[in-house]
Amino acid sequence: MVTLRLFTVLLVGLLLRSQFGIVQALHEQAILEAIGKELAIPGWDLNSTDFCSWHSISCSSSNSSMVERLNLSGFRLQGNVTLISELKGLKWLDLSNNNFQGSIPQAFGNLSELQFLDLSFNMFRNSIPGELGKLKNLRALNLSNNLLTGSVPDELEGMENLLYFQIFTNKLSGFIPMWIGNLTNLRVFAAYENEFSGDIPVNLGLHSELLLLNLHSNHLEGTIPESIFAMEKLEFLVLTNNKLTGTIPDSIVNCKGLSSIRIGNNKLIGGIPKGIGNISSLTYFEADNNTLSGEIVSGFAKCSNLTLLNLASNGFSGTIPPEFGELNNLQELIVPGNNLYGEIPTSVLRCKNLNKLDLSNNKFNGTIPGDICNTTKLQFLLLGQNSLKGDIPREIGNCVKLLELQMGSNYLTGSIPSEIGHMKNLQISLNLSHNHLHGQLPKDLGKLDKLVSLDVSNNQLSGNIPLELKGMLSLIEVNFSSNQFTGPIPAFAPFEKSLNSSFLGNKGLCGEPLSSDCGYDFEHNGNHHRVSYRLILAVVGSGLAIFTAVTVVVLLYMMREKQEKTTMEAGNTTDETCSKPVIIAGNVFNENLKQAIDFDAVVKAVRKDTNKISTGTFSDVYRADMPSGMILYVKSLKSMDKTIVHHQSKMIRELEKLSKLCHDNLTRPIGFAIYEDVVLLLHQYYPNGTLAQFLHEFSQKPEYEPDWPTRLSIAIGVAEGLAFLHHVAIIHLDVSSGNVFLDSKFTPLVAEVEISRLLDPSRGTASISAVAGSFGYIPPEYAYTMQVTAPGNVYSYGVVLLEILTTRLPVDEAFGEGVDLVRWVHGASARGETPEQILDARLSTISFAWRKEMLAALKVALMCTDTIPAKRPRMKKVIEMLQEVTQS
Repeated sequence: MVTLRLFTVLLVGLLLRSQFGIVQALHEQAILEAIGKELAIPGWDLNSTDFCSWHSISCSSSNSSMVERLNLSGFRLQGNVTLISELKGLKWLDLSNNNFQGSIPQAFGNLSELQFLDLSFNMFRNSIPGELGKLKNLRALNLSNNLLTGSVPDELEGMENLLYFQIFTNKLSGFIPMWIGNLTNLRVFAAYENEFSGDIPVNLGLHSELLLLNLHSNHLEGTIPESIFAMEKLEFLVLTNNKLTGTIPDSIVNCKGLSSIRIGNNKLIGGIPKGIGNISSLTYFEADNNTLSGEIVSGFAKCSNLTLLNLASNGFSGTIPPEFGELNNLQELIVPGNNLYGEIPTSVLRCKNLNKLDLSNNKFNGTIPGDICNTTKLQFLLLGQNSLKGDIPREIGNCVKLLELQMGSNYLTGSIPSEIGHMKNLQISLNLSHNHLHGQLPKDLGKLDKLVSLDVSNNQLSGNIPLELKGMLSLIEVNFSSNQFTGPIPAFAPFEKSLNSSFLGNKGLCGEPLSSDCGYDFEHNGNHHRVSYRLILAVVGSGLAIFTAVTVVVLLYMMREKQEKTTMEAGNTTDETCSKPVIIAGNVFNENLKQAIDFDAVVKAVRKDTNKISTGTFSDVYRADMPSGMILYVKSLKSMDKTIVHHQSKMIRELEKLSKLCHDNLTRPIGFAIYEDVVLLLHQYYPNGTLAQFLHEFSQKPEYEPDWPTRLSIAIGVAEGLAFLHHVAIIHLDVSSGNVFLDSKFTPLVAEVEISRLLDPSRGTASISAVAGSFGYIPPEYAYTMQVTAPGNVYSYGVVLLEILTTRLPVDEAFGEGVDLVRWVHGASARGETPEQILDARLSTISFAWRKEMLAALKVALMCTDTIPAKRPRMKKVIEMLQEVTQS
């Protein structure tokens, strides 16, 4: 009897538990169905009861009726997300990279199990709800890249288990709360690009092993607190663009794992800590635009990993330590705007990886050493505004990789060596102005067909301007003023388009664009007559004036006739005419295409969503059909980049330069248009779309025929395009398969090249702190360094190569929780899978030869996606390895 009663109790308990589970599952499904309808989530089968199998959803292993993870990142969703707060078992919620607006729901504070919350890259407004402070289990909170305002609420102090706290790129203000320093588990705090003021909390880092602190671009004052370095675990420190005062704390040298120190654009004083050499991991040190003083400490020479040293615009004095020659990894030494003196440090020229040497605006004296180009990788040599004397050595011609040479405002004498013409890669600028150079311009300058800017003004140069300079096909800016040039200015478009001030101060110079005419000889009936060119212009001009006047009268009559016939129609189109956008500026760089492109048609096309082809990190791409029949790709820059509209002249100059960038695997802008505050970039139309479409859409169609040689050719072409960009010191901001276009012959062309120049035209490369890259392609180190680098490009390329080999998306729920394509591929052996199982079987099973080549290419992809940047190959090496694949 007792046994029967016990059995009955157990049975009832099981039935009740089962019934509760059913009720709970129905409740969860009802909520998910409502969420799916509200947000229009693609791919959710709302008719299926097995919601745990829906993509972007993971259920609890212990309770299959409870949703534990919801990842809706990158779907461009919009709508009300409050309903999500009803999923009480959620531990992971990722709504990043969508179009959500309004306030962050206060109800999210009721998700008591939540450990991960990412709402970044949306358009959430208003203040951060204090209710989030109830999330006691939260370990990661990311509210970055929204439109949040107000201060950080004190209620968030309740998130005592927080490891990652990211609120960068908002409009938050007030002080950084002291309680953040009391979060004992805090590892990452990123609050840059806000409007925070006051001091950095003096207890920040005192109670937690802080790894990253990034507060750049705020209004912070006071000193850098010693507490940041208390635990000696800090790896990344970024405090640039604030109003910090005081000295650099000596305790900074105790953080031996610190790889990046960026404290530029502040009001810091004093010297650099003498023990700086103790930071063995130091890679980047940027302290430009402060009031630092004293000598540059030789201790930097002990930092064997040092890649970039930027001390520009301070008050440093003395010489550059000769020990710097021991820095084999040094790529950029930037020290302009100080009081440094002595001769050009020849020891630094022995740094085999040196790419940029900027000694400008100092007091360096002596001569330019003959072995100035001992380092074979030097691309930027800036020696202007010093006291250098003597001749320009002929060995300067050995600097064959130079992109920019600045030697203006010195005391250089002698003639310009013709060997400068050997520097075929010279592109950005050649500036020899304000010296004491004499003699004639060497004809070999005409071989610099990539050069954009030439300035030889304020010297004692004489003779004619050589006709051979017409070989400088990329020239945009010139300055020959204040010399002793004579004769006619060569008829050359870049000269004729220049301001006349670029040629003034040469008494014997004549021709366009100067007002002094050279005169021409005409022969008539055997007699020679000297006829003024101005007289010819006057006669022609008079004829044109008469013709124009008659034409205007006829046109006015025709317009009046037309107006009388269309009076009624005009009333119906008034509203449409008023709404027509006004085009502020626009140009087509190719003369042959100007007649084919209609700016009004371009603007009309981008105002229709039906013409949108794709959406990228920095721009939306539209198709625009011209009345002429021509088809264009039009990029509409997103609002985050529209600040460039206020620097139109710089933007136009950069676009003109890029339009001359010649490489078979790069897209080039063919023009631009600006209306209101919208920037449109015009590109050629490519009929085969993007590599992403080819891999993930076209290859899924029944008519698709596997073709590995085509894919390998595409991989090599993309690598060659990126290698060329790195060669001319341009770092791509968003390498992805969606930014590779395919022409009619499936030749790949890397797109979005112009973005890196337009975001920062003055530099074009290096430290861009804007968020760069597409999800799944961003290198792991970017989260800490916030720097776009060549090794980072190599990583992103490696992801593209893995896409080509596997035909898988870079981010896919099928990989498992928190696993992307790179981790999935690298983790194959741990799963007991062979390399062959990773490859797209439709290709690898066709032939042994294809499989062998694919496996060899897979090795290259694995090297490119190494987590350690220094271990990744350069793009040039990647090309060599892939070409060996085809040869073998």
